[in-house]
Amino acid sequence: MSDSPAPEKKKGSCLLKGLFIVAVLALIAGGVWWWQNRPIDPVVLSAEEKQVVEQKVEAIQQEEPKSEGLEEPKYEPGKRVIELTERELNGLLNEHTTLGDSVSFELATDAVHARVEMDLDEDIPVFGGQKLKAKARFLVHEDESGAHFVIEDVTVWGVSMPNDWLGGLKGRDLLGEAIGGKGGKLAGVKSLKVEPGKVKIELKE
Repeated sequence: MSDSPAPEKKKGSCLLKGLFIVAVLALIAGGVWWWQNRPIDPVVLSAEEKQVVEQKVEAIQQEEPKSEGLEEPKYEPGKRVIELTERELNGLLNEHTTLGDSVSFELATDAVHARVEMDLDEDIPVFGGQKLKAKARFLVHEDESGAHFVIEDVTVWGVSMPNDWLGGLKGRDLLGEAIGGKGGKLAGVKSLKVEPGKVKIELKE
């Protein structure tokens, strides 16, 4: 008894599968492109959110409660830790500067990601009139010498810039150099910790 030959695959079904795969890849590529080129929307804090931020900042300036009658006066020490969320940080940037619609920050573990999007001047050669899209990653850590704010990478239009083009900025402790010398300490700050979505600042006694 002879075995019957296996039926040949239909060319039409293979073509449909190929088109489906191409369509899925196109959607994924389009999603990645949109995410990298999405516009920066300024963060506008609500009245309630502004009040929360003000309370966080003013917590370290609490007045001594007044005593009544002959009661022993009580003293309540102020808080030593200020914690700001990523939204609050961007909201403050938008409220107190003109950079809210061109710069935004994302907080990660021991890192700050910055996005910059702005229109370039028409007089700039080659790229004049185009929209600049840049990103940077800063590493934030502490050791016995103090807090460090180090630039790790800068990309422009999705291309990572060589360190020579950035004047050797990569790997430099920008915070230490700004304070003076390498590895300076922030005055009045005991510790600085960046976590996903928030930054925590502990003040000294």
